[in-house]
Amino acid sequence: MESVPEEGRFVQLKLTGNMSTGGTSIDRTDDIHPDNVQIARQAAMTVGLDVAGIDFITPDIARSVREVRGAIVEVNAGPGFRMHTHPTEGHPRHVGRAVVDMLFPPGRPSRVPIVAVTGTNGKTTTTRMISHIMKQAGKTVGMTTTDGIYIDGTQIASGDMSGPTSARMVLKNPAVTFAVLETARGGILRSGLGFDRCNVAVVTNIASDHLGLKGIHTLEDLAKVKAVVPQATLREGASVLNADNTHVVDMARTARGEIIWFSMDEENPVIRDHVREKGRAIVLRPTRHGEMITVIEHRRDTSLLLAEEIPATINGKVRVNIANAMAAVGAAIAQDVQLEHIRHALRSFTSTFYQTPGRFNLLEVDGKQVLIDYCHNVAGLEAVADFIRRFQADRTIGVITMPGDRKDEDMQAFGELAAKTFDELIIREDPERRGRKVGEIAAILTEAAQAGGMSGDRIEVILDELPAARAAMDRAVKGELVVVFADRPAAIFEAIVGR
Repeated sequence: MESVPEEGRFVQLKLTGNMSTGGTSIDRTDDIHPDNVQIARQAAMTVGLDVAGIDFITPDIARSVREVRGAIVEVNAGPGFRMHTHPTEGHPRHVGRAVVDMLFPPGRPSRVPIVAVTGTNGKTTTTRMISHIMKQAGKTVGMTTTDGIYIDGTQIASGDMSGPTSARMVLKNPAVTFAVLETARGGILRSGLGFDRCNVAVVTNIASDHLGLKGIHTLEDLAKVKAVVPQATLREGASVLNADNTHVVDMARTARGEIIWFSMDEENPVIRDHVREKGRAIVLRPTRHGEMITVIEHRRDTSLLLAEEIPATINGKVRVNIANAMAAVGAAIAQDVQLEHIRHALRSFTSTFYQTPGRFNLLEVDGKQVLIDYCHNVAGLEAVADFIRRFQADRTIGVITMPGDRKDEDMQAFGELAAKTFDELIIREDPERRGRKVGEIAAILTEAAQAGGMSGDRIEVILDELPAARAAMDRAVKGELVVVFADRPAAIFEAIVGR
């Protein structure tokens, strides 16, 4: 600060003239020579950039560098706009508008299409089915489930990823051209949705689960939370709803977009009225060849495929997967997917551990049949019980539990139904008991099973998950069915197959 240069002496303050270091910007857009424009454009294209800042050094930008010499010293992939929007001298240029118009041309889609799947049971399987269909249709699918996040079939994160943070991770991924997002109650209550609007909302069903938590005490309360998803549908989108569930039927009053119903019963009054008004629906129709998934559009019927042709239904015995498949079909036709893509995808969708881990995985080990499923509420157990009746095994052994944050009366109902479903029970507990004491859950389920008519000598308590599964396998003989309700399906699968 004390130095005063003598008159006429040149003092170098900065080696660059950036605006951030005190430089000045003079707009020369109208003066630049066409040769220089073309050279700059070629430089950006050679590097492979759609938007670039080209730094030219030349004595006069208004004259061709071929004449006055000059060179490009930088091709910037993240150029600043301020020197153009607020030049020191000259006219401001709205370069941001040009960039946005180039990236998102008028009339072209500027959003990643989103299918959001919610409900009580079947969300994960339905989400996977829709993703499988969209992949068959040529999309690069980003998917969130309670199992993890998947990008184009590759798992990039594991665990329960059905909340808004996971949805945003998928939507930010530049490779994703289609998003299928499992949207659970917990994430909605905690921090809302991970998107403003979805193209398609799917509601599988509403059943008793998680009641008594976070202010949700009744099925009506739970339905209000789940209804947020169809309410967030774009007006030109569609809400795919289960016509066989009264709480889902009530959502039609506030759902946005076109309503597409699905039902296991073609004679459902909701379906009949909807079809009469030329609405679209997916129904299960009895035919002489078997039960046919049928698409009804404007009173025109299209036979899609037989339910037993979908491997995940295990020859039509897993009824819930038929319903899940119809929900997936509804989402696909809402996005104008060709029917042939839908057929091919569903015919190749299995209930194996590798495609749907922990969801009706049926294995054969040493002549014994083993079913691994993530069943955690009464509605889920009812679906398993229906499958067992259709499967007609010689004897069934169930390894059961319930999460500790469920109400005592829910556990009571679960235990009583388990007693009527299985010939023998092994009762375990999850490592995370959610506020319950060790053995408390098992005690409630044991008492409930006895109240349901099962004698005490057919009930065993083994609290740890893996020893409980191994004990069931040891007890079973060829031709019998072991059903394991798994909290850690990967560990259970490895332990059973490893035998």
